[in-house]
Amino acid sequence: MLKLKDRVAFISDADHPSGRAIAKKLADEGARLVLNSRSNGASIAGDVASYEKAGAEVLVTSSALVTTEAVVSVLGECVAKFSRVDMLIHNHNVVTKMDIEHCDEETFKRALDENTKTAFLCTQIFGKQMGDIGGGQVVYVSSIHDEKPTGSAFLYSIAKGAVKMLCREAALDLGRRDVRVNLIELGPVEGDNERFASEISDLYLDYQTRIPSTHLGTYEDVANLVWFLVIDESRFLNGADIRMDGGFTLHYMDHKMRKLTDAARG
Repeated sequence: MLKLKDRVAFISDADHPSGRAIAKKLADEGARLVLNSRSNGASIAGDVASYEKAGAEVLVTSSALVTTEAVVSVLGECVAKFSRVDMLIHNHNVVTKMDIEHCDEETFKRALDENTKTAFLCTQIFGKQMGDIGGGQVVYVSSIHDEKPTGSAFLYSIAKGAVKMLCREAALDLGRRDVRVNLIELGPVEGDNERFASEISDLYLDYQTRIPSTHLGTYEDVANLVWFLVIDESRFLNGADIRMDGGFTLHYMDHKMRKLTDAARG
């Protein structure tokens, strides 16, 4: 039985690896997709073709989502094709490497626009529409760095910290209209040692060994959790921030941790 048959999902950054994994999972479960693409669909053309070949209905939009007018316009496109949106998956995760001392105002504003303002505007506008039709789900694909400093990308941490509180406030507010709002705090995936490389923190030095199992997360893991958060079986989850990091943030002492074998390193 398809858990999401005919339900409409809006994914805010469908070009990102997380967006592509989430789209595939939701399409496989019967959802109709609105894929907001920075490349206007060019980067995901093959994915869209495969979803449509399998019978899924897909709408590709291309918006920065940083103004009320832009988000209202995108929602209008969704309603014109599908009549509604049932699920908002916000997965804007733009990492800007910058230290506090050298950050200029424009860079600060741009980082918060990308990661936080898009979350607020989508929540406000799509959330109201979902409330008007009787309910829905909002899921933020966020980061453990909404609490834990990176030592290299403070703007990202600030932006994600704001989204975490937005999740809690929105759950309280929109929850009264049967719109559930939850957040995923994603921990290390492949490449995060480069994405968050720091001159003042060794958090990502041998980062894989700081996960008790030594197994990095994948975007398919994220997609599976998103799926659970939007199906009816999770109906009592609202305002939750779920840390999905394999135990990475529980790390204490390097010399006590499991080591990678040469084969695993390869």
